[in-house]
Amino acid sequence: MFKRIDHVEITTGNMEKTLDFYTNILGFKVKERNPMNRPPFKEIVYITLGDTMIELLAFDNPAPPSAVAPQVGYRMMALEVEDMDKAVAFLKEKGVEISRPPVAIGKAKRGEIKDPNGLSIELRQW
Repeated sequence: MFKRIDHVEITTGNMEKTLDFYTNILGFKVKERNPMNRPPFKEIVYITLGDTMIELLAFDNPAPPSAVAPQVGYRMMALEVEDMDKAVAFLKEKGVEISRPPVAIGKAKRGEIKDPNGLSIELRQW
């Protein structure tokens, strides 16, 4: 009945900064871009990385993410990386803050960064 997660939605107040981060730093590709012109809803952009899709939703003046943790709701998404050390070095070179430096968890490594909207993204090397 259910096949897969089709996409995850991210709300932003700055579409260009968000698109720059996801496309030019993380390597997502723009699949489709649609102006909405229904204030405060401005635009929808679908971006893909492999077979994963994110729907970016631009609004005028969205509320910031909650600073209270943990809270009920989606906590973060995770990106699998081939080589954690190379990925972290690349991200630092691009000015991306490493909000939680990588740690070993068994044979895996796990770290965290934040997108321009303050949303956490886990980096995972298996």
